Amino acid sequence: MVVSRSRHKSDRVVVIDFGGQYAHLIARRVRELHVYSEILPYTVSADEVLNEGVKGIILSGGPRSVYEEEAPSIDVEVLTSGLPVLGICYGHQLIAHLMGGEVVRASRGEYGKTLMRVCVADDLFYGLSEVQVVWMSHRDVVSSPPRDFEALASTELSPVAAMRHRSLPVYGVQFHPEVSHTPHGMAILRNFLFRICKCRASWYPEKLIPEIVEDIRRRVGGGKVICALSGGVDSLTTALLVKKAVGDSLVAVFVDHGLLRKGERERVTHLLRDLGIRHVVVDARSEFLSELRGVKDPEVKRRIIGAKFIEIFESIARNFGAEWLAQGTIYPDRVESGRVGVGKSRIKSHHNVGGLPERVGLRLLEPLGDFYKDEVRKIARELGVPSEVVERHPFPGPGLAIRIIGEVTEEKLRVVREASHIVEEELRVAGLYDKVWQAFAVVGDDKWVGVMGDERREGYIVIVRIVESTDGMTADWVRVPHEVLERISNRITSEVEGVTMVAYAITSKPPSTIEPC
Repeated sequence: MVVSRSRHKSDRVVVIDFGGQYAHLIARRVRELHVYSEILPYTVSADEVLNEGVKGIILSGGPRSVYEEEAPSIDVEVLTSGLPVLGICYGHQLIAHLMGGEVVRASRGEYGKTLMRVCVADDLFYGLSEVQVVWMSHRDVVSSPPRDFEALASTELSPVAAMRHRSLPVYGVQFHPEVSHTPHGMAILRNFLFRICKCRASWYPEKLIPEIVEDIRRRVGGGKVICALSGGVDSLTTALLVKKAVGDSLVAVFVDHGLLRKGERERVTHLLRDLGIRHVVVDARSEFLSELRGVKDPEVKRRIIGAKFIEIFESIARNFGAEWLAQGTIYPDRVESGRVGVGKSRIKSHHNVGGLPERVGLRLLEPLGDFYKDEVRKIARELGVPSEVVERHPFPGPGLAIRIIGEVTEEKLRVVREASHIVEEELRVAGLYDKVWQAFAVVGDDKWVGVMGDERREGYIVIVRIVESTDGMTADWVRVPHEVLERISNRITSEVEGVTMVAYAITSKPPSTIEPC
């Protein structure tokens, strides 16, 4: 489901995507400030951008150089329309390039935290000090601004680190205000949205529930729906929204594929009964594990799991007489599967998005497909979803299969299931579980020699992954107290037979993804 422009009454900001890794983070930050944002490709026409209700335009970063042949560009009318524009990194350089400035390749790149000096007082930097720490990630620089622009700030390597048009509300910044590494980045975005664009803070996802329900009701009509349900907040919120729209014409389908967390099947079935959601439980453990036998490639695993899910859903749908399949797909799923944005390479196929077979005999219903995880949680709370579900860590639909590097075996499943349970348990004891985004264990084929009971043994290496994030698009590893890591390590090596080494992952996203496969 896409929020309809005709029905959506909030002020809107358009983010034009030039293929940068942070385009969706920009949109997320704007929404965090309670202004609705939507992403459009750079190939969009000026007429489509300059739409009723649009209060501002943000040009994202990108991997190209503006002076390259066939570099991404936009209609200059977007810049001269009178609507406020903010170019970020590549967007900043593109504004300079299109309007007569000079963009060159610098002698060296400017990466990471950088000191920037604001030289002209302006609404964009309202309330901020003259010297700012900003996050840079570029090699090209605007060496001189266009004729009708003035430089607002500079750094050692960027003489035009920020600029503005003298008469139009057109701005450019070389740094990335959307990332957390720019300490006052949100203040800069807030200034752009409210002081320059004159937006109203009117984007509250939880208030859209009647609109979402009505959209589902309109699309489904008198049809029947099955809902793929994992028991996580995304799929459960989807089921409750669909239930409000179609009542008993919904059946939730929970598939036990043998790749679940410890005690998951029992927890989910109790939850569904408590919430009064009509459901069926399908025991397909042997089928999934049989299909995965001998498969090592993670993308192939995802496709196999996606195809098997659809086979089961189509069978249930035939028995129920349903033509609709509802899924808890959210925005990051679509982004990482390459379904959203410009020039996006697929990071990984989600079993319910890119992992689906090309032809599905059911019509897809994805009421949360335009929302980020924290926005889904707000909707879930409004719907009365229990807090233990709302705050539970994300768990991938393909389950433990993508936390196992290499072939999925019963032995590795046992190890990763028990080890992950210990990780979560120890974080709860330490009062850290609700303070992190995701925590789990990973196991592969590598072995480490250990000594247990004076006997030499070769065992598995378990990697513990604990990250903090707000939306799953970017993440950082958590600096867990050493004593907590020590307890986790001691318990895993003592209680999970066959493990001789525990390691802790300390790489952020990017460059790594959160999940290993």
